[in-house]
Amino acid sequence: MKYILTIVCWITISGLVIGQKSASPVLVNDHIQVLWKKAKDGWLVDKILLKKEGKWVEGLTPSGEYTLLYSETKPSEEPKETFQKITGGTFPEENYHYQEKQWKESTTEVSLNKAGQVFSFLPSSFSGKKNELEFTKETEVATVKATWKLDPQFPNDIQVTMRLIPKKKGFFSLATPTLASVPVNQMAWTSVPGYFQGNFMQENFALAYAYGHGIPARPVVYRERCATTLSPLVSTKNGITLSVIPEPGLARDPWAKDKFTQIDWLLGLSHMNRKAQLSPTLYHPVLGEQKSERNAGEEISYSFRYSLIAGDWFASIKHAANDIYKFHETLSLRQSKQALTDRIEKMHGYLTDPKTSLWNIEEYEGKQIGAQSYLGGVVGSQKDAMKNADYGAMWMLANATNDPELKEKVLPPALNFKLVQQETKKGFFDGAIEGQYYLAKSKKFVEEWGEVVEPIALTYYVLLDMGNMLLFEPDNAELKEKLRLGADKLLSWQNADGSWAVAYDRKTEQEIFKDIKDIRPTFYGMIVAYRLLKDEKYLKAAQKGADWFIKNAVETGAFLGVCGDARYAPDFATGQSAQALLDLYDFTKNKKYQDAAVTCAKIYTTSVYTHPIANRNPKTVNGANLEDWEISQTGLSFEHGGIFGSATRLGPIQLASHAGMFIRMHQLTGEQIFADMARSAAIGRHAFVDSKTSVASYYWAAMNKGAGPYPHHAWWQIGWITDYLLSEVALRSKGKIEFPRGFVTPKVGPHQTYGFEPGTVFGEKAKLVIRGGFVAGNQPTVDCILAENAAKNEAYVILLNNRAQPSEGQITFNPEKWGTGKKIKNIAKTASGSAVNSPSYQIPGFGMEVYTVRFE
Repeated sequence: MKYILTIVCWITISGLVIGQKSASPVLVNDHIQVLWKKAKDGWLVDKILLKKEGKWVEGLTPSGEYTLLYSETKPSEEPKETFQKITGGTFPEENYHYQEKQWKESTTEVSLNKAGQVFSFLPSSFSGKKNELEFTKETEVATVKATWKLDPQFPNDIQVTMRLIPKKKGFFSLATPTLASVPVNQMAWTSVPGYFQGNFMQENFALAYAYGHGIPARPVVYRERCATTLSPLVSTKNGITLSVIPEPGLARDPWAKDKFTQIDWLLGLSHMNRKAQLSPTLYHPVLGEQKSERNAGEEISYSFRYSLIAGDWFASIKHAANDIYKFHETLSLRQSKQALTDRIEKMHGYLTDPKTSLWNIEEYEGKQIGAQSYLGGVVGSQKDAMKNADYGAMWMLANATNDPELKEKVLPPALNFKLVQQETKKGFFDGAIEGQYYLAKSKKFVEEWGEVVEPIALTYYVLLDMGNMLLFEPDNAELKEKLRLGADKLLSWQNADGSWAVAYDRKTEQEIFKDIKDIRPTFYGMIVAYRLLKDEKYLKAAQKGADWFIKNAVETGAFLGVCGDARYAPDFATGQSAQALLDLYDFTKNKKYQDAAVTCAKIYTTSVYTHPIANRNPKTVNGANLEDWEISQTGLSFEHGGIFGSATRLGPIQLASHAGMFIRMHQLTGEQIFADMARSAAIGRHAFVDSKTSVASYYWAAMNKGAGPYPHHAWWQIGWITDYLLSEVALRSKGKIEFPRGFVTPKVGPHQTYGFEPGTVFGEKAKLVIRGGFVAGNQPTVDCILAENAAKNEAYVILLNNRAQPSEGQITFNPEKWGTGKKIKNIAKTASGSAVNSPSYQIPGFGMEVYTVRFE
């Protein structure tokens, strides 16, 4: 590191040695060079160089300008602008009342970065001392000081501490200086993770701001509540990424000590500076928010860092998450107090009790139809809505347990529900679904948020649900014909370019929501049809749809969600799209689909929280004493984020449908962050689990209140936990233990169905089974998965140590729980074949042990 006053500095630039006598400050090491020079108005950044592949390169437009916002009075909380859809008409429409408050607070002058008096300036003086530079500026309202230094641990980072000393009373917000900006024509990718990502500017504000379909052309200021990784960034076409990362602890803690603090706004994040130049920027405090009101002399101070890397946006995200916010490191805090497999067994009991599961039987069109009560928002509901969630999980659990309560009392009416849910009257909608929900009092099927029919709903509630059932019942001719009817309807609705409409109006049959594109995995329905019906026309349609999706979604960073009540704000369908593309690759072996799947999964990492840093600080939650890591948001994804989604108020969700897919992505790519995010979501989440039912709450804000109005979520929980555990088994066994995967679940993410065909355990065929009580003694951090080889009269016991530390213990077997009259002949370690009398396990962190139990 070199600091220059009136001396000669020798700097190597592009292989040339240049001598320069100057009184100018510089920050230089073997990775980056930042040079200032004196201008008429003060000290500006004159040159920024970054070493890439052994050569010094430019690519950023240097600046060095500072911005201070000031207001004598608290800025108004009322919006002063309205915005139009790209097709005309005010956005959003009045019926989206869940989004009304979010949109209002996101369009105030503070959020739109129009509030306050702006002081833009260059520092007038600087001083250099050991290992740092200090710049100073006297403004009309405050003195501003900034201390800069290179980080010795991370040499591509510049650490900056800002100080503001008010000269008068008022409201202040101090932005991070504009180190550099990126011209739009040189921009390759821009993101405020959790809000948007993309590679093109979007002039329609509603599309950019609410959906992230392009980069907002305004310098809007986002809240930290939905910023998943605190690292606004811009990447250039020549391979440089500039990001700005706040010092840990600067942003809000969603549960600071003993109460909900999710919506506190302490940190503003933007992809632009106040002048609308592409330059990652932070604001602290936020004008008019906590800590922004100051008396004269009442100082404000905060720290952050610039990161300049010769790499892409994904490398930048990993640096912020792991190096600065300790995401990988804090995974070791997670210790489950209940095994995931025990949760599945307990939820089995919950779901076979009609009282706890809110199971209903109704008569409809001469059939007994069954579904669970749904007490969330549905247009027209009088608390009489019914819905089934994960048909694949229902059929899997019934077959794995061989439980007559499920096979005889749940599956038949659930199957009937699905059969009558499909529209069969000849016309524009025949083959589609009448609606996701059944209203028992009015005896009709309806959609979530109005009289609409969506092609993706056909994919979800006809093709995926029926497809997963057909994997278990391949000879069900009625079900197969229903599937074919749906597949042909979806095929007929496909546009010439491969896309589908977002929705049609049920009454007029006209396309609606033309202001947004159907950038969702609607094409997955064609994959289902091809796998089960073996007709090439479906595979061609799937490829055509995927090709359009890759061009319009994956390559641009624009995605659409699947929740009608949120007006399709981007959500977990992004993660589902990654699995859809992986499944298409399995059929075609066309690597472009695999590559697109990986890119899509990388984008989905920005839907997972990596802050604040989880720790062991004491917290009080509804009277219970817990440690911070037990309620931490890190590792959890949201239902829908951005400015429009449920995460703005309720935080992320416990339904970690992406966990299995992320393990598969880790296995495919070697990227550790995929495995870390999967495990962090899955393990040590007991604080959100209802102890009576073992059902987790949906939203983070609900803590341990259980299923609440969503009893059907228990099926999704069984589904994602099974997918996660069996993906870990495949990973840790290096493919020596695998079970065939079915189709993804509808709506909530990419987890897939199992149990319809035998898998293999070290070359032996094995059926996935659940035998409660057969194994005893495993720690709650050790999950136990069972498989059966009936031909050899053997059971396979797979123990997964689901924590970073080693686990040891001893297990015992109760053969009567496997089957009446069963007796054990011998036990051996499956991999080596060595006999054991009483299995004592010593399993390394995130390791596995497998035993073979032979019966007499």
